[in-house]
Amino acid sequence: MLQAQELAVRRGHNTVLADIDLQLRPGELLGVLGPNGAGKSTLLGALAGELPAAHGRVLLDGRPLADWPGPERARRLAVLPQSSTLNFAFRVEEVVAMGRLPHASGRRRDAEIVAEALHAADAAHLGGRSYLQLSGGERQRVHLARVLAQLWPGGAGQSLLLDEPTSMLDPLHQHITLQATRRFAEQGAAVLVVLHDLNLAARYCDRLLLLADGRPHVLGTPDQVLRAEPLRAVFGLEVLVQRHPERGHPLIVAR
Repeated sequence: MLQAQELAVRRGHNTVLADIDLQLRPGELLGVLGPNGAGKSTLLGALAGELPAAHGRVLLDGRPLADWPGPERARRLAVLPQSSTLNFAFRVEEVVAMGRLPHASGRRRDAEIVAEALHAADAAHLGGRSYLQLSGGERQRVHLARVLAQLWPGGAGQSLLLDEPTSMLDPLHQHITLQATRRFAEQGAAVLVVLHDLNLAARYCDRLLLLADGRPHVLGTPDQVLRAEPLRAVFGLEVLVQRHPERGHPLIVAR
């Protein structure tokens, strides 16, 4: 289990994240919401061990994250950043296979996992193409397949952190991406996803963390978080909160 205890992060003299006490639960999809500059990506970077904590700590199965050897940690924790810089003409399969580097499962099994991860990300048809020939949204789906392959098939003790994985995708692939992460959580992995779309968060997430000015504003179920009062306080947005006519989760309509 990935856990933050009294976590704070500073940039220079400024505290950009504070008062974070959070557990990523096995089998759960946790969404992180907030306006630009609220600390969402900072939180993900700190949980991934990429940003040092000014206070508090991040634990993986009760052990400080920094104490885990690199390959062992990579078999337990995978991170999809907002943008991935790759300027070489690798084939799509080679990009996804990078996720298998911490493993010693053999070339044949790795090839099977790459194919399965590409299928999960609806990117199997991109096989054989050069990464540099892909659109931004296609590249995003290939990198999703890469981090899925890193933890494939997902299970208890593994954590997947995704920073705005739907940002460059059309509406269909936004849903396909979150359905893939939902299924990954159902395998037992703990998944954290940074989102901007409130209705996507309501549809797919088990719990939501709403950040404001680098601090938690509210943490709870979509019904507890996606209410008019906290959304007004954090986003300055007047909304109507209704119920989805088929699924029953909150449906957010800007007034």
